Amino acid sequence: MVRMNTNNIDSGAATVMGSGHDVFILGVVVAVFLLAGLVKGVVGLGLPTLSMGLLASVMPPAHAAVILVLPSFLTNAWQMWNGAALGRLVKRLWPLQLGVVAGTLWAPASLVTLNANVASAGLGAALMVYAVMGLAAVALSVPRRGEGFLSGATGLITGAITAATGVFVFPAVPYLQALSLKKDELVQALGLSFTVSTVALFGRLALEGSFTAGAMPGGWGWLAALPAALLGMAAGQMLRGRLDEKNFKRVFFAGLLAIGLYMVIGSAIRWLAG
Repeated sequence: MVRMNTNNIDSGAATVMGSGHDVFILGVVVAVFLLAGLVKGVVGLGLPTLSMGLLASVMPPAHAAVILVLPSFLTNAWQMWNGAALGRLVKRLWPLQLGVVAGTLWAPASLVTLNANVASAGLGAALMVYAVMGLAAVALSVPRRGEGFLSGATGLITGAITAATGVFVFPAVPYLQALSLKKDELVQALGLSFTVSTVALFGRLALEGSFTAGAMPGGWGWLAALPAALLGMAAGQMLRGRLDEKNFKRVFFAGLLAIGLYMVIGSAIRWLAG
């Protein structure tokens, strides 16, 4: 009579299931960054926001933020350097950037320290607020006299939200839109702000030990997000002149609103069930 080693069979099955799950998640990551890069190429923003919202539906927000850092840095640095106004923008917006760094590094709560359900709900709420403001096309204006103080305060709030949710668009993007910058200057200013926010988020996650191969399933295989984001962004830039940007933004913000609502409701259900 032949005896089968059931322990080995169970172990092998678990390995296959685990590797299969990793391949599925990696496929999701590549698809998400292709889409997010495409959106960024068309409208100049949206890669961190959209990718965080979609990835957080299949993994903890802290893991999604780790995957986000490198693609976000390179695509935003690309956008930041692509223009002639960088020197003027740095001189004008340095209080905003300083506030972002300080708020991100020293905020009392972060993606790593927060409960996963709380972080997911916070991310969802941030996406919803940003989406509603985008859909409503709220027109804001910042007086030049109070710009220094408002820049620093906006940066601190943006940094604290970045640390807790991984999303660094609010309130930095509405603030930059309120400065009456020219279109090309605004796109470059967004690239500058997002680059600084990405570096600050990297610093916070690194200080909390998130950047190790063992910190996430799949190890460094998540670097596949980088070429996907760059490819998507290049495609989006080619499509920019052929699409109605206004309607595209409406679809983008409506999608963010749906993702945010889904995350908030899902977090509430999990919290009640737990």
